[in-house]
Amino acid sequence: MSRSRRQLVLNVNVLDVGIAPGAWTLDDVHAHSFVDLDHFTRIAQIAERGTLDAFFLADGPGFWENPRVKPTRALEPSVILAAVATATENLGLIGTASTTFNDPRDLAERFLSLDYLSGGRVAWNVVTTYSPTAAANFGFDQIPDRDYRYRRAEAFVGVVTALWESARSGVPVSHHSEFFDVDGVLQVPPSEQGQPPLIQAGGSPAGRDLAGRTAHGVFSAELTLDAGRRHYKHVKDVARAAGRNPDDVKILPGLITVIGSTEAEAVARHEQLRAHVPAKFGWDRLSLTLGVPLAELDLDQPIPASLLDGPPPVDVRGFPRVPRISGRAGARAESDRGPASSRVGRRWRAPRRDRHTGSGGRHHRGVVPCRGGRRIQPDARRVAVRTRHLRRRSGAPAPQAGALPSRIRGEDPA
Repeated sequence: MSRSRRQLVLNVNVLDVGIAPGAWTLDDVHAHSFVDLDHFTRIAQIAERGTLDAFFLADGPGFWENPRVKPTRALEPSVILAAVATATENLGLIGTASTTFNDPRDLAERFLSLDYLSGGRVAWNVVTTYSPTAAANFGFDQIPDRDYRYRRAEAFVGVVTALWESARSGVPVSHHSEFFDVDGVLQVPPSEQGQPPLIQAGGSPAGRDLAGRTAHGVFSAELTLDAGRRHYKHVKDVARAAGRNPDDVKILPGLITVIGSTEAEAVARHEQLRAHVPAKFGWDRLSLTLGVPLAELDLDQPIPASLLDGPPPVDVRGFPRVPRISGRAGARAESDRGPASSRVGRRWRAPRRDRHTGSGGRHHRGVVPCRGGRRIQPDARRVAVRTRHLRRRSGAPAPQAGALPSRIRGEDPA
């Protein structure tokens, strides 16, 4: 694709009732939206009208956030995506599923069925899952180590894609490895796009290697521009070494937006969201970031330096996280200056707004015109007959016209 025709891939990541921890307590938000199908279909239809490329659902088979503080994911993504497929025509549908806590044959059938019925609009977000609660749900004493999870993920992806290919070619799969023994053909018809694209969201070196070898899109949540560039280069280099065209791997940076008709309105909304963050959420997040049991401390006193001077905590994935290291340094400085509650608590109420968020008049004036002038594909190309048939049979309401198909594979009209 020529540089003049490069386009952003814009997706919406639907996190319960919003990423802000206190959003569900606002007067204009229904607290039960995270288990309301209309909530998800309404967001999908708005995304389609706004010409976004895809509707993304994260998932994890176990609690991560404290559900007493913030509603957390409750519904299985493929069920939601099936409903969203009937309410939209061209919007891409990205569902998350774990390679550690699923069976590859079952997952291949589930995602290809959804891809076929939606007219070829589905992608699979590949995750290995590092939640201790998920491990406990599946009978593990502890989460499998990272090396095990990624070796299994490599084999898992190989089985799934081979089964998808068998649906097209009719050639039986014969896979026998450390993790799986699979023989046979997937009986689901092939979809219009052949196979669902793969998305990968792991930020570890092993995750980036897997992404470079197998993924069409890579979610990136780096905290600095330099880190983002390193991530980009690593994935592209791995893709090139694997014999792939690096341009076939799209990097999808995360962006948190607070929307208003004016900057003042957006800023006011942001401050309203901050004001509704439960105090316990902020302290729990700070405790996790620092690796320090804040619940045992006097919040009106400095954090003891002895707790901050040790080595940075290593998380359950097996590597130190940048936020934790930088957070310890910041908290150490605050501790030297005086009581924790007056400054450290405010700093970690989250979400914060600073120059890296794109807030402020200079950034606002630069970002909005660029988004308004974003190139849009002139034709959708997606055959929507099957979707309309599904919608009529299910009684789902007709979507508002107008989105475009996902461009995660890098396809562009001539």
